[in-house]
Amino acid sequence: MKRKILLSALLLTTTVIAGCRSRQRAETPYDQPLLPGQSALRKITDPYEIPDFTMACFDLADVKTAIDRSLNYLQKPSSRQFFPLGDVTHTRAVDSLKAFAEMMDSRLTARSMNEAIRAKFDVYMSVGCDNVGTVLFTGYYTPIFDGSMTRTERFQYPLYKMPKDLIKGPDGETLGQRGTGGVVTQYPPRAIIESTKMLAGTELFWLSDPFEVYIAHVQGSAKIRLSDSKLITVGYAANNGHDYQSISKELVKDGRIRTDQLSLSAMIDYFKNNPTLVDTYVWRNPRFVFFKTQDGEPRGSLNEQVISLRTIATDKAIFPRGCLTFISTRLPRETGGTVSNQFYSGFALDQDTGGAIRAPGRCDVYMGIGDEAGKLAGQTYQEGKLYYLFLKSTEPSLFYNR
Repeated sequence: MKRKILLSALLLTTTVIAGCRSRQRAETPYDQPLLPGQSALRKITDPYEIPDFTMACFDLADVKTAIDRSLNYLQKPSSRQFFPLGDVTHTRAVDSLKAFAEMMDSRLTARSMNEAIRAKFDVYMSVGCDNVGTVLFTGYYTPIFDGSMTRTERFQYPLYKMPKDLIKGPDGETLGQRGTGGVVTQYPPRAIIESTKMLAGTELFWLSDPFEVYIAHVQGSAKIRLSDSKLITVGYAANNGHDYQSISKELVKDGRIRTDQLSLSAMIDYFKNNPTLVDTYVWRNPRFVFFKTQDGEPRGSLNEQVISLRTIATDKAIFPRGCLTFISTRLPRETGGTVSNQFYSGFALDQDTGGAIRAPGRCDVYMGIGDEAGKLAGQTYQEGKLYYLFLKSTEPSLFYNR
C-alpha cells in the first residue's frame, strides 16, 4: 500500500495544527536526510535511556499477527537482498521476531515482560531529524469510495492500471517510460497523464469525485464499493517516478485554507465547494499512482496485509524491513464524539513505505479503514521517538554516527 505514495499521508501537513506550534513545527526539518556515512539507528548503551515498555505490554492485540506477517515476508528469498543493514543480519531479524512472539506466548505480566525485553533485546533508536531522536509521526488509512467497473454518468474519474510502457527496476522502483526503439525516458507527470487521457483503455475503476481519486493516490490503497455493495480492495502497483509534492502547502500558500484550519476534511470540503480547482491543485503534485486489485485487506510494501496501529511506514532505504519497533508519541483518539491527542506507546512492525517518507525523522502510522480511520489519520501530526528491538548481540554495533 505504502509503496503507496505511501502517502506519507495526504498530509505531511494536512492535519489540524494550531497557532505558533504549527509554525514552529513547519520550520522543523523533519525530512533532513542522513549525512554521508551516518546510520539511521543508534544502539542505546545507557540503560536509563531505554524506554519503559510496560504500558505497551498491557495491549498486545494483533502484535502476534503482525509478527507472523513479517516472518512470512522474511522467509521469501527476495527479502535477503536488503540485509545486512548495519549489524542487523537477516538471521538476527528473523530470530528477534520469533523470540518476541515466544515471549508473548509465555503469558508474562506486563511488568515482567518489560524486564524480559530489557534483558534479552538490544534497543536501537532512530536518530530522527536532529540526531537526538526527534521523529514526526503522521497517519495514513484506507478510504472506502463508491465506484464502478465501467464509466457512467455518475462515475467518470478513473483509477488506472499500471501501463505496459512503464519500466520498473529490480526493487520495484520506476525507471521510466519505454518509447520507440526501446529508449527509456522519464514518465510524464500527473498533469500530462490526466489532461491528455493518454492512458485511456487502462482504467481499473471509476469514481464519482476527482479528489477521491487523488486521495486514493496519496493513501496508496482504497476499497471500492460497487452498486451491489461488494467491496473490492485496490492497492499500489507502481508510480510514475516523480517526487511527491504536498498540495496542502499550496492551498495554504494561496490563502485557500488557513493553517490552523487545515485537515483532510477541510480539503475535501473545499474541493466539493470548488470542484473546478481540483485539477489546478492536484496537478501541482507530479506524482501519479497506478493500482491493481488485491485479495483480502490492503497490503504494505512488503506485500503483507497491514494492521491498524501495528503497521508503520518508514524509509526502507535506511531502516530494516519487517522488523519489530516501539513507538512513543501522541495519537488522536475519539472519545464521546470528540477527538483528542493522547499519549501512546505500542509495538508495531515496519512493513510499509511511502513517497513522502524519505528520512529518519519521518514515520507514518496505519490507522485503519474507512471514514473514522481517515479522521484520525488526518489529525496525526506529533513528534515522538521510534525504536527497534533486536536480540542482544555480542558483536560490536555497526549502527553509530560519524
